Amino acid sequence: MFTGIIEAVGTIKAININAQGARLVIATDSLDMSDVKLGDSIATNGICLTVVDFEQHSYSADVSNETLQRTGFANYTVGMQVNLEKAMLASTRFGGHMVSGHVDGISEVLAITNNGNSIEYWLSMPNDLAHYIAEKGSVTVDGTSLTVNALDNGKFRLTIVPHTVKETIFAHYQVGTKVNLEVDLIARYLERLLTKGSATETTSPKSNVTESLLQKAGFIK
Repeated sequence: MFTGIIEAVGTIKAININAQGARLVIATDSLDMSDVKLGDSIATNGICLTVVDFEQHSYSADVSNETLQRTGFANYTVGMQVNLEKAMLASTRFGGHMVSGHVDGISEVLAITNNGNSIEYWLSMPNDLAHYIAEKGSVTVDGTSLTVNALDNGKFRLTIVPHTVKETIFAHYQVGTKVNLEVDLIARYLERLLTKGSATETTSPKSNVTESLLQKAGFIK
């Protein structure tokens, strides 16, 4: 489990493709590795990866074909920078929101504009994830916990303050950049509870959450 508060920006040092997926070597730069052990989890651009080898300033992790297909890793190259966060501790200050490190889909940066000392990013909203994304709700973009500030016709807006731009890879985003998207964990489970998801489901069904259902459950009046 993670909080979505990025601890450091790392760099992809090597990508070794194999039949089972890929092995990545990430240069950790400023990430404190003193308490890292084999088998620990490190969110890498929002993807929960297991450490299979590490040194003082780097770690290696295996990426399955499933992860390559569902995330932006298939398009990553050596030298690219990535957001890093170690798994949270029970004693960690909870500064973001509950982040699982399980990417739900890929979004695309559609527009970037300045607004005072902040930067506004409009991102595409995948159809199958749109009902999880709410104004003033939480969303994770490349591992960063963020607040959705507006929705508009298949896209959503993020307002990024200077500190976040400085401490993450947001400064490298351009129009057309693909990013990993994880929707709010509670919203995902709430939908399944409200719709009484079946054990026989083979694919993610279309959401049956309606306004009347939410009213009946007492979430809105």
